[in-house]
Amino acid sequence: MEKSKSKNIDRSSCDKYYLPQRNRREVRAALKKDVKPVSKMIKVLSDPVRLRIMLALSVQELCVCVLVEITDHRYSALSYHLKLLKKMGFIDSRREGTFLLYRLTDSGRVGLEMITRLSGIAKEKKPG
Repeated sequence: MEKSKSKNIDRSSCDKYYLPQRNRREVRAALKKDVKPVSKMIKVLSDPVRLRIMLALSVQELCVCVLVEITDHRYSALSYHLKLLKKMGFIDSRREGTFLLYRLTDSGRVGLEMITRLSGIAKEKKPG
């Protein structure tokens, strides 16, 4: 059995799927893309509390006091989640008198749409 230099893979079983050198370069170039920012965004979106906040804000702009009431979370916990969502650019806020109103940004709508699509796929794949 012929072993490749990397990770002792049995090359004889891979001959059918041989990858030409030019394609290898393209694959390696694709792997050099910085995926950390996207990974951070997905991590922020993966939290159920933050998703619920975004779903609520997709309906309309809301103040923190309403978000506290409808999510049943303490102000301090909600404040933490809002801060993360704002830092990633998924939500924005504006002050109206003494109230701070939060709204979904265009990026937030795109992120929420992505999660909604994934949710549909997850439901299709559900064992049962």
